[in-house]
Amino acid sequence: MERDLKARLGDFAIEAGFGKMRVTTPDAIPEAAERLEAFVGAGRHGQMRWMEERRGWRGDPAALWPDAKSVVMLAESYGPEHDPLEVLAYPDRAAISVYAQGRDYHDVVKKRLKRVGRWLLEQCPDEAIKVFVDTAPVMEKPLAQAAGLGWQGKHTNLLARDLGNWVFLGAIFTTVKLEPDAPEPEHCGSCTRCLDVCPTDAFPAPFQLDARRCISYLTIEHAGPVEPELRAKLGNRIYGCDDCLAVCPWNKFAVTARDQRLSARADLLAPPLAELAVLDDAAFRSRFSGSPIKRIGRGRFVRNVCYAIGNSGDPSLLPVLDPLTRDDDATVADAARWAAMRLKEDDGD
Repeated sequence: MERDLKARLGDFAIEAGFGKMRVTTPDAIPEAAERLEAFVGAGRHGQMRWMEERRGWRGDPAALWPDAKSVVMLAESYGPEHDPLEVLAYPDRAAISVYAQGRDYHDVVKKRLKRVGRWLLEQCPDEAIKVFVDTAPVMEKPLAQAAGLGWQGKHTNLLARDLGNWVFLGAIFTTVKLEPDAPEPEHCGSCTRCLDVCPTDAFPAPFQLDARRCISYLTIEHAGPVEPELRAKLGNRIYGCDDCLAVCPWNKFAVTARDQRLSARADLLAPPLAELAVLDDAAFRSRFSGSPIKRIGRGRFVRNVCYAIGNSGDPSLLPVLDPLTRDDDATVADAARWAAMRLKEDDGD
């Protein structure tokens, strides 16, 4: 019965739009708590206090919901149709992480998860489920590896031989007992492309990340000014960074996003920095309605744009910076002054 139900659940998950489904148990990652403690103890989580405050649940999925017997892990591809590193050659344009170029994946994936969960409850009406997409204290990547969806590469992201590493993960915790799948072993071999390409040396060692140096963290999670030594390394990356993902050789098996809502919006592929710098709060909210970018707010976003302008080497952008040097947001004003100084130095003034 378990095997038949699991097979039918997998078929329905694929029909619902997911690329792959595997099953594990809440107690399948006993090493997670110790690794998380070491990560937080070393301060590598930066300002992400939620990670520290909720590490009890995060490190032990069984503690999150003691009644759960199975964890259904699902992957959905958001593979790009373009080379995400191409924009780095155009310093007057903004580089936005592929995952944020379309609709907010939290909304898209969670609705799909709920659909799969409802199907499971229709088959097992006396059971219960809880669905999670990134916003709860769930260590999706270790659970996904334990379930056999793929493995955590040297860049700490999940990748699979049949999906590459452009994947969103979702979890369904359930009281239904399902047969667990075998974990996926690591297949990175001697490759270090993801480590070598990192602009800020954010990987202290293979399979380890120091978020405080990660561009995704710095442009999204980090509040306030970015350390001066790291600003120049951001280049024109204003929201996230795809370098370590884009160079992974396993992406030869990646598939493009099936759901068009996850495909890139034309205006977010390589927008001009000058266009983004002038956004006030209302214009920012309007432009990024339905986008994950909206959650960082106008101030942090324009701060990032100013850093990118400072790295552009284009003195024609100086007039754009001038009003921002007097911005009401002190961090924006600081970033604009830094950028203006850098451009003037490049111009020989």
